[in-house]
Amino acid sequence: MAAARRRWEIDLLRGLMLVLMTVTHLPTRLTDPLGQPFGYVSAAEGFVLLSGYMAGLVYGRLAFDKGIAATRRAFRRRALVVYACHAAMLVFLFTVIAVIGIRVDEPAVKNLMSFYLQHPVQALAGGLLLIYQPPLLDILPMYVLFMLASPSAFWLGLRYGWHWVLAGSATLWLLAQFGLAEWLYDLATIVTKLPVPYEETGAFNGFAWQLLWVVGLWLGASRHMDDPPSLRFPPAVVAIAVILAVIGFAWRHSVGQAPFEADAQMNLWFDKWRLGPLRLLNLAALLVVTLRFGPRLARALPRLRPLEQMGSASLAVFCAHLVVVLLVLSLFGSVMTRPWHVDLPLLAVALTTLWAAGRLTLWWEQRPATVTAPAG
Repeated sequence: MAAARRRWEIDLLRGLMLVLMTVTHLPTRLTDPLGQPFGYVSAAEGFVLLSGYMAGLVYGRLAFDKGIAATRRAFRRRALVVYACHAAMLVFLFTVIAVIGIRVDEPAVKNLMSFYLQHPVQALAGGLLLIYQPPLLDILPMYVLFMLASPSAFWLGLRYGWHWVLAGSATLWLLAQFGLAEWLYDLATIVTKLPVPYEETGAFNGFAWQLLWVVGLWLGASRHMDDPPSLRFPPAVVAIAVILAVIGFAWRHSVGQAPFEADAQMNLWFDKWRLGPLRLLNLAALLVVTLRFGPRLARALPRLRPLEQMGSASLAVFCAHLVVVLLVLSLFGSVMTRPWHVDLPLLAVALTTLWAAGRLTLWWEQRPATVTAPAG
């Protein structure tokens, strides 16, 4: 069912987000200029929003046709796959990368897994329980939790209306801006004597980032409604969105990735990890611009099949990106001033690996159908 309802434009955009993530995470001369390239919005925001949309599109049809019970089972199966990938990445980090990083004596890797090196048993147990989340390995746990919570969002949306789901999601986002995650962590520490420090529980604030997933989920599921909400915007809204998008783009590339430079308090308005208000506004503007002009652009440009393939096999490609980035950090460190004749082959090998992971995954998924399909 998923394949029948895929949207190549969405896969293309997800593939682009994966490429941007890889280029941003790899320590090269392109890391800074291609980080947040469209304004004060990173590839991660776009990827989570698009993934939520695809989940709403695919599982929304299942919810309408077969009910919430079938949807819950499907989400649990997918969450289990994502969890298995997360566990595999943890094992890879704690074995292969740890050995290389220690033997090479690479500070970038030793800092990345400092808690594990000091407390290996607690780190392994905490990682498998989705509590300890080292840098770069903090996105998949968020996806697992979002998927497990999604059937409840579908149930509430179908029974009481999606406006209640969106209102609840926006409330959680607002509370996250005022320290909800930190307050719950402190409470859990008092009750359970949690041995994992708060700063080791992942950079992404899930209470804030769930808003992107829920909005995507609603947009995808709404495509199956009898009267889906229009994705067309009044000219005035489009004009404002274009102005905000241009301001965000110009601000980002004139000032840098920190909009208020050394002013940490003001930078919270654009904070990535809590999904600050002005960051959310910048993302909303880019979303309106994409929905208004994207379809026309997609018709005018040739289809980029490699990006589509990577977006279609996004989980495998995301894991491949983690493997590549961790290997590069353990062998080369976080230096971003290497000569171009080193950086360009490094980027070429990394992106080729992502594409190969996507191709191999799609071949494997389509293989049974190819074997059993009748001739002609």
